Amino acid sequence: MKIHTKSLNKVRIVTKRDLADLVGYCGLYCNACGIRQGQIKTAVNNLRGIVTAYGFDKIMPQLANWEPSFKHYDEFSQVMGGLVKLFGDCPGCLQGGGDPDCKVRQCAKQKGHRTCAQCNQKEICEPLAPYRKGHAGPALETIRQKDIEKYAEEMQSKVDKGYDYLQEQK
Repeated sequence: MKIHTKSLNKVRIVTKRDLADLVGYCGLYCNACGIRQGQIKTAVNNLRGIVTAYGFDKIMPQLANWEPSFKHYDEFSQVMGGLVKLFGDCPGCLQGGGDPDCKVRQCAKQKGHRTCAQCNQKEICEPLAPYRKGHAGPALETIRQKDIEKYAEEMQSKVDKGYDYLQEQK
């Protein structure tokens, strides 16, 4: 199977196992995440490019005469850098990406589960509660009914057609 890695703008051959390794403990599929797809990094770079192209970065003190918030441009620029630093290149959950203090990841690893689909307490698990409301709830059921590789293939097919989790929030 070939997949297009948006953030790297190249195509690479991946196996079913590679795709399954992109399923987090909670059931979310990493390649469907806007952060992993490089959307934050792209947005920041696009905004910086526009600001620089128009020379706004050089005339912020003058622009602050018309819009006081421009006095804070240097801090804003640092925030954009921080966004890219923290969220620019996510390797995926199994490779240490995402929240380093993720309670779901800690629990699943402690119990020896590959995903929460294997846990008989997933319906009442407190750390998993926020994920049950979104895509992860149905994902865990799909993983349980089919298998993780089949689920990952289905998700990658959706991603290849332009899907990301942000679409669910629109």
